[in-house]
Amino acid sequence: MTNHDNDKRITLAHGAGGRQTAALIQDVFAKYFANPEFTSDDAAILPLGGKKAAFTTDGFIVSPWQFPGGNIGKLSICGTVNDLSCMGAQPKYLSCAMQIEEGFRLADLETIAQYMAETAAEAGVRIVAGDTKVAGRGQVDHIFITTTGIGEVMEGAHPAGNRAAAGDAIIVTGDIGRHGCTILLARNDFDIQAEVTSDCAPLWGTVKSMFDSLEPADKGDIHVIRDATRGGVGTVLYEIADESRIGIRLYEADIPVAPAVKGVCGMLGLNPLYLACEGRLVVFAPKAIAPHLVEVLRQGKYSQNAAIIGEVTAEHAGKVVVETEIGTQTMLPAPGGELLPRIC
Repeated sequence: MTNHDNDKRITLAHGAGGRQTAALIQDVFAKYFANPEFTSDDAAILPLGGKKAAFTTDGFIVSPWQFPGGNIGKLSICGTVNDLSCMGAQPKYLSCAMQIEEGFRLADLETIAQYMAETAAEAGVRIVAGDTKVAGRGQVDHIFITTTGIGEVMEGAHPAGNRAAAGDAIIVTGDIGRHGCTILLARNDFDIQAEVTSDCAPLWGTVKSMFDSLEPADKGDIHVIRDATRGGVGTVLYEIADESRIGIRLYEADIPVAPAVKGVCGMLGLNPLYLACEGRLVVFAPKAIAPHLVEVLRQGKYSQNAAIIGEVTAEHAGKVVVETEIGTQTMLPAPGGELLPRIC
C-alpha cells in the first residue's frame, strides 16, 4: 500500500449507495470477509436443517428521526423485513440495537418503540432480542437503530441480483421517490411546501402475493426483487445491470411519479429515479408473466400503482438506457458521488 492509499479517507459519498459504496464493499469488506455465503444481495441465504434461511442486518440513522408517514422506528422494521422479503423469505424474527443520545426525550423513545411494535405486528415478525447503548451528547444524532432479521425462504423462490435475463420485464410496485422527497422537505432546507408522505411500508405481503399467484414450478420465474431504498430505483437498476451483465431499457413515460414529487424534482433539478423509496420494489420477471404480476400487485395495499417501466436487453451490458417521452434515447447517468437528499 502506498502512502497515497494510506491518506484516503471515508467520505459521505461512501455511504450514499452509489459507485463509491460498491467500491468500498468490494475493496475492503469483500476483500477480508469473503466466504461462500458472502453476498451482494439484500440478505444471505443459509442452510438451516432441510430448509433455507435468509439473514440480514441494516443500520438506520435518518435525520429527522420523525417524518410524514413514519419515523426511524417504523423505518428500521420495514428496512429489514423488506430485505428478507426480497429474497423470497418470510420474515420471522428480528433483533434490535439502539444507540441513544444523552438527553433524548423518553416520550419520543416510547413513540419509536410503539411504531416498531405496530409495524412488526403488521409484518408478522417478532422482535426477540436487542441491545441499548447511551452515547454522550453530540456523539449520536438523537438515535441510531440497527435491526437484524432472519426469515424462512419460500419453497421454489430464489430471486437474486445475478438472475436478470434478456427478455425480462422490469416492474416497480408503485410511484417512486416519495421517501427521499419527504425527508428532503422535512429538513426545511429549501422552504418548499408540498404534500408528500413517505412510502415507508413492510412489504412481505406484497412479495408473498406475487409468489402465491404462480404455480409451484413457476415461482423461480421471479428472477430479481430489490427494494429501492438508498439510491432509489436508478441505483438498483445499475446494480442489477452489473451483477447480471445485462442492459436495461426504461420507458420514461411509464415510470410512476406522484405530481408533488415530480414538482419538487423539477424545482431542484433532481431525478426521481435517484430518490429513495422505503416501500417500493423493483421486480425482474419474464415478459410473459409480467402483466399478471402487475394485476396481482395492483390489488395489494402497498402496490396499487404497480407498473411495467422497462425491459432487459442483451445490448449495452451494465448500462441503463432511457427512452424519453419525446421518443429520444439517453443514457441514465451512473450513480456516483453524494446522492441527494442523504437519507442515512
